[in-house]
Amino acid sequence: MNQPGSGGTNQPDKFLELFAKTNRFRLGEPGAFKVTPDGSAVLFLRSEGPESFVQELWLFDAATGKERKVLSAADLLGKGDEKLTAEELARRERMRMSSRGIASFEISKDGKVLLVPLSGRLFRVLMSSLESEGKIHATEVSTGGSAIDPRLSPDGNHVGFARDGELWVSPAAVGDPRRISPQAKENVSYGEAEFVAQEEMKRMHGFWWSPDSRRILYQQTDVGALETFYIPDPADPAKVPQPWKYPRAGKANAEVTLWISPDISEASKPATAVKWDRARFPYVARVVWPRQGVPAMIVQNREQTEQVLLRIDIESGETRPMLTEKDAAWIGLEHEIPAWYADGKRFLWLSEQGETDGWELQSRGADGTLQKKYPLQGWVLEGLARVCDKADVALVEAAPADDSAQLLGLRVDLKSGDIRPVTAPVSRSQGDAGGQYSVISNDAMTLWVVAGRQRDGSQVLDVFKGKPGLEDGARVGQIRSVAAEPPFVPKPEWVRVAANGREFAAVIIRPRDFDPKKKYPVLDFVYGGPSANQVNANARAYLQNQWFADQGFIVVSIDGRGTPRRGRDWSRVLKKDGVGNFIDVPLADQCDAIEALCKKYPEMDRDRIGIFGWSFGGYFSSMATMRRPDVFKAGVAGAPVTDWRDYDTHYTERYMGLPDANKAGYDASDVLTYCKDLRVPLLVIQGTADDNVYFVHSLKLTDRLFREGKQFEFVPLASQTHMVTKPEMVLRLNERIADFFKRNLGGPK
Repeated sequence: MNQPGSGGTNQPDKFLELFAKTNRFRLGEPGAFKVTPDGSAVLFLRSEGPESFVQELWLFDAATGKERKVLSAADLLGKGDEKLTAEELARRERMRMSSRGIASFEISKDGKVLLVPLSGRLFRVLMSSLESEGKIHATEVSTGGSAIDPRLSPDGNHVGFARDGELWVSPAAVGDPRRISPQAKENVSYGEAEFVAQEEMKRMHGFWWSPDSRRILYQQTDVGALETFYIPDPADPAKVPQPWKYPRAGKANAEVTLWISPDISEASKPATAVKWDRARFPYVARVVWPRQGVPAMIVQNREQTEQVLLRIDIESGETRPMLTEKDAAWIGLEHEIPAWYADGKRFLWLSEQGETDGWELQSRGADGTLQKKYPLQGWVLEGLARVCDKADVALVEAAPADDSAQLLGLRVDLKSGDIRPVTAPVSRSQGDAGGQYSVISNDAMTLWVVAGRQRDGSQVLDVFKGKPGLEDGARVGQIRSVAAEPPFVPKPEWVRVAANGREFAAVIIRPRDFDPKKKYPVLDFVYGGPSANQVNANARAYLQNQWFADQGFIVVSIDGRGTPRRGRDWSRVLKKDGVGNFIDVPLADQCDAIEALCKKYPEMDRDRIGIFGWSFGGYFSSMATMRRPDVFKAGVAGAPVTDWRDYDTHYTERYMGLPDANKAGYDASDVLTYCKDLRVPLLVIQGTADDNVYFVHSLKLTDRLFREGKQFEFVPLASQTHMVTKPEMVLRLNERIADFFKRNLGGPK
């Protein structure tokens, strides 16, 4: 007999089991695409099967349209097991990377050499040996220990890396490593990006090679003023807790300085300090040292309301402003800018700080002087991918202003200003495979990969070859995915709903055995905060939602104010006059929109609405159950932030300001303020080893609820981080959440 809401299958649990084992059907999908400099091939990573986290390196040959595996971890390590240090595991957590095997690789500028980090070791692999299908020519680079963030010099002759808090350089072929930075000492390290740079600014590097490969610009980090957080392993009380320096909102940040090394062959000479007003602009948000053009850095004030692009004089360390931007709320860091032309005389800049609520692509001279504007009317920018000045073309990633669910690769003609999608609409959803951008190319844009998914969930992994301007391009083949195919494809309904004078984007997932004569309890799958959308034009993004719907629910997601892709005013509603509030407006929008959905679709039971989210979504779910029990009758809070004074400086202060200047906002945004008001069922879940949202958040929440005499459920996930990837954990986690909502909301009536 079919179970209620099972969608016509008498084994509804089999999907969830497969969902867990395949890491949400992502294992086996290709990614990390890199087009070779000569445009002859595409290198990419793909796991060996649909249930394997172990990735291997593959090559797609543009001439033949065929692909083949060229390198595996076993080729380099033999039978040795992969071992990762705590520092490397933390770095992968910052990058949201759960893969093993070959997790990353770098190709030299001339395309002749690959650098492959593996198990704390470094291997130099000749591309010629991979292309010939003969014996792999690989040599181990001498590092003297576990290397962090290894990168080839532009000429391919040396490798720079951080080790034990110091910056080292080693010959890429034969030779011993040499320390470039001063010796590390307690609380002072060199060559690595600090925590908030990696987690919040998406700046993963702490050193940068000069174009001539002779010097290195590197970071010094002093964390002496920071608190030390400890992550114990409750499942192994004999294990020594892992210490991490953590910058809580309103408290000290790491002190970051930059230094320019002498010629790496003259290590005895002192390094040169880069000089800027660090007291006013403590955040180093971006650093670029282009092949042509000037080395530059973007610095921000602590409030992130002002940023300056500074030109760096390599000989003296002096800096000079090239441009300054201000925003009364905040300035985002989503974009890889400045993007220099190959001649080094101009660069491209993306700006949202104009007089109108819109984006602008700008061409600027080497001194920062504005040369030409390209208004991107009708588009909300996500990032700049490539610039090809030979064809006067730039590639950007953007969403149409009238469809925030869709992300597209756009081609901007830098002569005419003409804007057009590179291909038919292809979207990338957060966490979905398909690369960082919809379009991945080499600098000349002679070969490019279009990667992502269409609205119906079908995958696009096409390789095109043609003119640099992306015209007359010919499809030369398709890169394969070996991921498991789910037993069904969700059929989401993307809608716009009007509420309280505003229009909200929403997506609705109904059970596959939906009966229009019945009323269904509703689950609101929410994020609700800045930097992420839940409504995306990709049906495959809703597999988990569909499974929950098939348990007898209608699942919805809504993007209210504060979320991206709807323009400056929409996203910056969280902060006004320098102070912010994370919850009042987003929660009101979520409630208004879901009530409007229930009125529009009578099959949704207004009196039985539950809410579930993770991270910021977990915070949102906690708040929703406590502050709006008139709407939400049950909630599940996964890894929730509870008191924003316990979260990191860069993220929290961007939206909230400093705690001392915004006590009312922090109190209003604090879940603990409202624990006394909980009167609907709440389930709290978090990994004990979470180093993003520390476990103290859930402990404070459950402790306060207990002291207030409130009923709740709490599931600590032993030894799990912010990412829960262990298949058995994923399986039981989803089962537990579904059971919770069934018990508290019931089924179709």
